[in-house]
Amino acid sequence: MSLKAFLAKQFAAIIYQKTQKWANNPIATQQQVFEKLIADAKQTQFGKDHHFSEIKTVADFAQKVPVRDYEALRPYVDRMVKGEENILWKGKPIYFAKTSGTTSGAKYIPLTKESMPYHIEAARNAILSYIHETGNANFVDGKMIFLQGSPILEEKNGIKLGRLSGIVAHYVPKYLQKNRMPSWETNCIEDWETKVDAVVEETFHENMAVISGIPSWVQMYFEKLKAKAEKPVGELFKNFNLFIYGGVNYEPYRAKFESLIGRKVDSIELFPASEGFFAYQDSQKEKGMLLLLNSGIFYEFIKSEEFFTENPKRHTIGEVELGINYVLILSSNAGLWAYNIGDTIQFTSLKPYRIIVSGRIKHYISAFGEHVIGKEVEAAMQEAMEGTEVHINEFTVAPQVSPTEGLPYHEWFIEFENEPDNFDEFALRIDQAMRKQNVYYDDLIAGHVLRTLVITKVPKNGFQEYMKSIGKLGGQNKLPRLCNDREIADSLTRA
Repeated sequence: MSLKAFLAKQFAAIIYQKTQKWANNPIATQQQVFEKLIADAKQTQFGKDHHFSEIKTVADFAQKVPVRDYEALRPYVDRMVKGEENILWKGKPIYFAKTSGTTSGAKYIPLTKESMPYHIEAARNAILSYIHETGNANFVDGKMIFLQGSPILEEKNGIKLGRLSGIVAHYVPKYLQKNRMPSWETNCIEDWETKVDAVVEETFHENMAVISGIPSWVQMYFEKLKAKAEKPVGELFKNFNLFIYGGVNYEPYRAKFESLIGRKVDSIELFPASEGFFAYQDSQKEKGMLLLLNSGIFYEFIKSEEFFTENPKRHTIGEVELGINYVLILSSNAGLWAYNIGDTIQFTSLKPYRIIVSGRIKHYISAFGEHVIGKEVEAAMQEAMEGTEVHINEFTVAPQVSPTEGLPYHEWFIEFENEPDNFDEFALRIDQAMRKQNVYYDDLIAGHVLRTLVITKVPKNGFQEYMKSIGKLGGQNKLPRLCNDREIADSLTRA
């Protein structure tokens, strides 16, 4: 064992003990976070507008601070973007993470000197948790690659801005600099296809041990590697044994990845966003990711089924239940208050608190009252593929409300790597799995309101071409797994 690997194992043990301390005291930990957030923001404009000096309890907070999304918080953010101080958080942000807004152009998510360290520590601690549990630290001597956005930052009224992954690139620890790839010059390439080609050239002869990124874009990298090497990625990179990912569920991609790699590798799931780093997979044995309760974020949870009612109940960590779909609401030391990030989660464990990301509150299908969510279509696809040779690259689902003939249906747009021998039979397999996942969908099929789902085959690289056409190829961009309208569906059928 190298000295670097030995020290990594020692550090991992220390971090494990620190993690256990707050994970075993979740309610007290969250209360401390809440109290500090309120105290630190009393003199901000938001704190004054919402009478933070009068807030003594979480119930007071819920009464005085309504749940908001970005558009509702935007008047405050716009003042910060103009350079004003002490608006949502004390002082000025040190960065804005610039993301694509769905309704009004770019969104500017503040990152403060208090919030930024948690983005870095969480990613580090995810790897250290893996080392502590498995005892595997040899990969620290190999090369690591993080497929991410460009680290080139703009500046607006004295505050730097860019993609979150590009901002984080400026914080890579010195002890990882020699191991980290790609080069700074390659990382700065904006065009995603050009960038991936350059990454392939740079890494082809390296000892790659850890590869990280959103699965759909890492898949493109693997396909190019395999084509160039004319052998599986696992044979090219013999010491590659750890894949780190976030942003989407890995399960629909797992079979394809194992085919590209030529063997199984361990994986670590992360739950980062511009608004905060919320959770990471702390165990290879347990389902779900450890919810980070001591990272400057106070969480509230609203049941998805109640979210669009007039006054839904906001639950704290001590009130949540297993298996319920919750909308994640957060208040943070970045100056976000009762903020709806749009993600839905479910708890898989309450001791410690572990979660899975179940979808997006805006990404669902309920054209007929079925309220199908992302987790359900992914689980159905996974079940349908089990025991078959079918591999997929990507898929999305949309309702077909007004077919030219017959009953309405859900249309599944699938890009296959290995196609099924019988499309109707495979569609029925997915449909039966969906009926087990969602009782309302089952009722609609049984009641002849809907007919069995229909598969529409998407050509090779069809989804990449779609994402390219809307300016969202690569980086941290993700294809919605499902939509309640046919905007994506119609674009795919026109292609």
